[in-house]
Amino acid sequence: MIVVTGATGNVGQPLVRALAEAGAQVTAVSRNISPRQAPAGVRHHRADLARPESLTPALDGAAALFLLTSGDFVTAGGDVGDVLEVAKAAGVRRIVLLSSQGVATGSHPSTLEDPLTRSDLDWTLLRPGGFHSNTLQWSETIRTRRTVAAPFGDVALPTVDPVDIAEVAAAVLLGAGHVGKAYVLTGPAPVSPRRQTTLIGEALGEPVRFVEQSRAEARAQMLRFMPEPVVESTLGILGTPKAAEQQVSPDVERILGQSPRTFAEWALRNVAAFK
Repeated sequence: MIVVTGATGNVGQPLVRALAEAGAQVTAVSRNISPRQAPAGVRHHRADLARPESLTPALDGAAALFLLTSGDFVTAGGDVGDVLEVAKAAGVRRIVLLSSQGVATGSHPSTLEDPLTRSDLDWTLLRPGGFHSNTLQWSETIRTRRTVAAPFGDVALPTVDPVDIAEVAAAVLLGAGHVGKAYVLTGPAPVSPRRQTTLIGEALGEPVRFVEQSRAEARAQMLRFMPEPVVESTLGILGTPKAAEQQVSPDVERILGQSPRTFAEWALRNVAAFK
């Protein structure tokens, strides 16, 4: 049995689907999951990682856990160490943690990873850069005004498709040779917010206007849904990325045997969100 937390999100949903299609027994976990959100044959369970004890019933018979935390988890004072203790008590030995590339580059603190890497569990770290799907935050203004407002319009980063993250996670959970490894997951090429805006317009078949925000404007907007430390580190990466944060990683292609999906492909697949 493999337990997937964050099972209704951009990574969790395709991961649950990939594992189920591979024939694995899966339990999908989220704070708000319902039976209709899980594929046929997939067990579902509601739990809040900020209350780790709520995860215990989902771990019955589990051999592996995909651990995905959220900004809400951080805001609520969640402790990854407490989640790991619950997992260990249930007999889980294998943990795949969704972390971030910023930990590897020093832009984000290692507090999310440290309890796992210092434990006696079998672990693998997935460290994606920014997600293609982060641009869904533009969907309302694109739908209503065909406009995007974002900072650092010409700073390009190799954002990654959440489906690629999910497929890498499935390969790691189902395969051997990944224990003690950390993988950086990026897309195939750096792409700037201005270029992303153009590509969404091309997917729509009509132009979308890009308006550059100041750092202060972007910060005020992000604070509405992200903790302040995360906002500051994220703005640092978006505005003044380190060289490593602009480099394309080979890890997606190495694990999946195919190039990561481009932003243009993601935009076409998700164009309905912007119509």
